[in-house]
Amino acid sequence: MTIGYKAKDMPKRIHQVAVDLLACGVDPNKCKLFVQSDVPEHAELAWILSCVAPMGELNRMTQFKEKSGRTESVNVGLFTYPVLQAADILLYRADTVPVGEDQLQHLELAREIARRFNSAFRKTFPEPQPMLTKAARIMSLQDPTSKMSKSVDGSAIMLGAEESEIRKQIKRAVTGMGEPGQIPPGVENLLTLLELFAGVEAAEPYRKAQIEGSIRYGDLKAELTEALLEGLAPIREKRKELLADPKMVEQVLGDSASEARKVAQVVLSQVRQNAGLKPKPASV
Repeated sequence: MTIGYKAKDMPKRIHQVAVDLLACGVDPNKCKLFVQSDVPEHAELAWILSCVAPMGELNRMTQFKEKSGRTESVNVGLFTYPVLQAADILLYRADTVPVGEDQLQHLELAREIARRFNSAFRKTFPEPQPMLTKAARIMSLQDPTSKMSKSVDGSAIMLGAEESEIRKQIKRAVTGMGEPGQIPPGVENLLTLLELFAGVEAAEPYRKAQIEGSIRYGDLKAELTEALLEGLAPIREKRKELLADPKMVEQVLGDSASEARKVAQVVLSQVRQNAGLKPKPASV
């Protein structure tokens, strides 16, 4: 909601994100996948935490600076979004959070907010630690100095894109010119993707060739394209199955929200009590 949109498009966007996550392997039998706004405790905790959140730290958020620079009118929601993220994490007392490098700053803010709340009232939250994935940061195909973003045209590879579009995107991916013996950001980004989908051994010859000055970018892109399409094939197939069964996806989201809210209500009640507010009775 921090980015302009049409209200009629929101349900479809939410459904597609859920489909993508389930297709990528999120198992509703092992974790809860739900729509944040279906658990209103997130918003209430975000307000409470905003009363201990340091404004100076919010002013220093890199993502806010980047996103606000791409819009004419900056809304308060975009500025305070990291507080809502902190609420998302702390509401379930998470002690470890899988993130990319671009979210480390936000997670540090969540720890700072937890410390401030614990200090101002009583110990309520753990200080969540990051768990980085193998590829902690994937960069834009068009601007390898910026992270891959679905909100920037041509930057990201979308799971719902046609095979021909994916081939075209990789073919057009920026490589750039680097200093002799060095690997430019665009090439490093493609090599990272190749390592993810085909293994280190597939990327190593291209890495060596780049340093030696003998790399053929067309060959690198061609091998990456085939590895990418092969790796995404089962995800794309699962995605088609899920899109054909929207009621099942909605059932997963609804059941998960009900279960998540049971936990959220207990934690928020304790938060309110610790902050000197009247606890709410637990109800769904």
